[in-house]
Amino acid sequence: MINIGVNPIVWSNDDLPELGGSTPLETCLAEAAAAGFTGIELGNKFPRDPRRLRATLEPHGLKLVSGWYGTRLLERSVNEEIEAMEAHRNLLVAMDADVMIVAEVSGAVHGDRSVGVERRPALFPAAAKKLAGDLSRLGAHLADRGLTLVYHHHVGTVVETTAEIDALLEATDESVKLVLDTGHLAFVGGDPSALLDRWAARVGHVHLKDVRADVLRSVVERRSSFLDAVVEGVFTVPGDGAIDYGPVFEKLVRAGYRGWWIIEAEQDPEKACPATYAKMGHRFVAQRLAEAGLS
Repeated sequence: MINIGVNPIVWSNDDLPELGGSTPLETCLAEAAAAGFTGIELGNKFPRDPRRLRATLEPHGLKLVSGWYGTRLLERSVNEEIEAMEAHRNLLVAMDADVMIVAEVSGAVHGDRSVGVERRPALFPAAAKKLAGDLSRLGAHLADRGLTLVYHHHVGTVVETTAEIDALLEATDESVKLVLDTGHLAFVGGDPSALLDRWAARVGHVHLKDVRADVLRSVVERRSSFLDAVVEGVFTVPGDGAIDYGPVFEKLVRAGYRGWWIIEAEQDPEKACPATYAKMGHRFVAQRLAEAGLS
C-alpha cells in the first residue's frame, strides 16, 4: 500500500507566517484530500487537542502522520527535553502516529530572515558526541511510547550536509532513523541518491520536495537567508525541479521502505497555487512509486 501525504507548508508557512497566513485550515485540508492525499503533517493552524484534531481531519479522510519538533539538546539535558516535548509526544501518540520528526535547533538560523544560511552554527566534536548520545537516549524513550525518532537534517541547523548526516548516523544507535529530505539535501549540494547508497536502511520517513536550479544558484551566490530563498521560489514539488527522483524511489523501495511519502514545497501561495502544486506533486509521486514496483 502506498501512503502519500502532504505537509501543510504547501498552503501556509510556519517559519514565515505571512506566506499563506490568511488561508483557512479548512481550505488546506479540503484541497489536500481533493489532490489524493490520505495523510498530513502538523502545521501551526492545527488544533492541539486530540479530539478536536481528529474531528478536524476525519471529514476529509486524512490521518495525522507526524509533526516537527525542534530539540535543544545542546542547551539542556535529555530529561529536560523529554519534559519539554511531552505535550507534542502525547498528541502524536493519541493520533496513532508512528514517527516523531526531530531536528536540533540550538543556534539555528533558518527562521531568521536577516541571517544568511552560511552563518549557521558549527557542531564541534564534543558537541557532536553529546548530541548523538542524547538523541540515542531520546530515541529509546520514544520507542517505549510507540514512536520512532526520525531525525530531520535541515538547512541552517547543525546537521545539514551529507558529511554531517553521515557522522550523526554513524554515532547514533538504531533507535534514531533519518528523515530523508530531498530538497534540503539538494539545497546544500548533496545527492539524495548517493546518500541512500549508504543509509537507505536507516530511513524512517521521507520528505519530497524539489529545487529550482536557477533560483538555487542565485540564492547561494548571494548568501541569502533560508526564508528569502523560499520567497524567491527555490523549492517546488517533486518532479518540477532539478532532482533526479528515479534512483531515489528505486533505492528506497529496494531497501524495504514502506513509510509515508510526504510532499512538501514551501512557496509563496500568491505565486504558486497550492491546490495546483499539490495535485502536480501527488500525481508525480504516485506514478514514480508505481514504476518502482509499489502499487
